[in-house]
Amino acid sequence: MFERRHLLGLEGLSAEEITFLLDTAESFKEVSEREIKKVPTLRGRTVVNLFYENSTRTRTSFEIAAKRLSADTINLSASSSSAQKGETLTDTARNLAAMRPDAIIVRHPSSGAPHLLARHVDCPIINGGDGAHEHPTQALLDLLTIRSHKGQIEGLTVAIVGDLLHSRVARSNLFGLRTMGARVRFVGPTTLVPSHFADLGAELVSDLHEGLRDADVIMMLRIQRERMNGRYFSSLDEYSRMYCLSGEAVAKARKDVIILHPGPMNRGVEISSTVADGPYSVIMDQVTNGVAVRMAALYVLVGRRRGIESSGEDTANEPVPLRRVAAAE
Repeated sequence: MFERRHLLGLEGLSAEEITFLLDTAESFKEVSEREIKKVPTLRGRTVVNLFYENSTRTRTSFEIAAKRLSADTINLSASSSSAQKGETLTDTARNLAAMRPDAIIVRHPSSGAPHLLARHVDCPIINGGDGAHEHPTQALLDLLTIRSHKGQIEGLTVAIVGDLLHSRVARSNLFGLRTMGARVRFVGPTTLVPSHFADLGAELVSDLHEGLRDADVIMMLRIQRERMNGRYFSSLDEYSRMYCLSGEAVAKARKDVIILHPGPMNRGVEISSTVADGPYSVIMDQVTNGVAVRMAALYVLVGRRRGIESSGEDTANEPVPLRRVAAAE
């Protein structure tokens, strides 16, 4: 079951809550395979995408997810909002809340921004990525992709490689993977893999080939130069020589390894085109699963919650109505 009002991060979620979200997403995957890709679950609801950072995959998949649930969507960016006139995030949130939306998805460069909004609005807040803190729906789609290909998450060894210091994806995945029973290695230069990650349960490895040894899953991360305020390595050429995922490096992992990347990819820097487009890559599956995960998040926080409140009943342990919703036309 999932009884929380907001989805702000994976830190603190139980294995049961994560599993419920993944199972719900799994039930919605079928909708995207239909000729008419729409169900009436959120008809009459309004979902606001409030993005203070550029985004392609996350904002688009949230918009597609909402539309496939028959919700109305409104997209707001920092360049077109009153933030350009000096309005605070809190005032923006209060003004949006006064218009009675049913959910707000927020992406913001400051860590904790979605948590701030959640204290000032009544509708559910979904964190679409806050600073270098968390990106919960990205981690959920990664978990769904891993589970779909491996059958389970518990007991797997997952190597996450690259710019761990600035990665909200890595943090959310660490929380989710550890909760679900996986072993997590953070692999990268010591300047980009701070020692405090060990306190959160990650194994820290600086050598790429050693970090990939016997890995079941490899997740590559891009260098986030837009967040860097100093020099963390000598040059991109040097970084690429040491940490670009090549066929030779993949050979250190298990023979049935799968390779993930949250995008956007910098080919030739953190991953070679041969590997990105090769047989071990499940990167396009991640994109597909992203829509299902975000449909699940909206359903659980908006559609299912409204159903419980209006009926006064707790339907948390009833999977059959969910199947009916996904099958309805």
